Amino acid sequence: MKALAKTMMPNRRALADKAMKAAITARLKAGKDLVSPICIYSIAEAHGVRVTFNSINMEGMYQRGSPSRIHLSSLRPLARRAYNCAHELGHHLLGHGSSIDELRENQTSRPWDVPEEYSADTFAAYALMPTLGIRNAFAVRELAPETATPVEIYSIACQFGVGYSTLVTHLRWGEGMISQKRADALRRFTPRTLRAHILGSLTPQPLLVADDAWSGSAIDAEVGHLLLLPSDTIAHGEAVVAISDLPGGRLFEAKRPGLVRFDRPGSDWAVFGRIARAAYVGRAEFRHLEDDLDD
Repeated sequence: MKALAKTMMPNRRALADKAMKAAITARLKAGKDLVSPICIYSIAEAHGVRVTFNSINMEGMYQRGSPSRIHLSSLRPLARRAYNCAHELGHHLLGHGSSIDELRENQTSRPWDVPEEYSADTFAAYALMPTLGIRNAFAVRELAPETATPVEIYSIACQFGVGYSTLVTHLRWGEGMISQKRADALRRFTPRTLRAHILGSLTPQPLLVADDAWSGSAIDAEVGHLLLLPSDTIAHGEAVVAISDLPGGRLFEAKRPGLVRFDRPGSDWAVFGRIARAAYVGRAEFRHLEDDLDD
């Protein structure tokens, strides 16, 4: 954590309002609307911040300079990396100094009690999960946050590129869309148990679910990830292969870096997929470049 950060928390509401406004401004200045999911790495680059993945044992690091830089751990789960990038971008746009964010499970103090960390976390939540976008995601699926199943909430989390528990926390504390009792009930499910429920068997492989309502963003995955897409989906490209048809859709596995187009014959549903190398190290914008087979 930042050594010089103040430990006395000022008014949380004022900090949250400032961070939320900064998140809205960040999206708009990058040419994005307030509804669609975003690629946070592109947003950072649009604000002149260079994003790099490194094999480091930390959440992330923000380095103010010319250009300013965000360093992220390639060892963290994909959704965690996106959130960490948004957090570090929050430090940049909120005018904080350089910082190093430790692994969350290794922290002895509560980061949300430190004003700059609380502000960066709030910025990250609203940058990745804007209010209009979250409300729209439930509405187009004809769902309500208080009654949607854990699997349905998992699908929405996948669309916004965040973790299941991250979305549950935001629905409870950021948006006030669910009660504490509801949040506690949803947290009884873990990504592991949800994967087992969706796939019908246990697997250590990360799973991304893109349902019929997915629109407005590409599917970001890594080699080794599983992708559950609507039934009859066809993949155009060699980055993924179809491995089975399940009651919930067609299951693909990401096999190599590259771009792929998914569509469903006879419908207007179509999305692009971007497959990155596993534990990729390098500039974020190059993460899904195809391997050179001549090397």
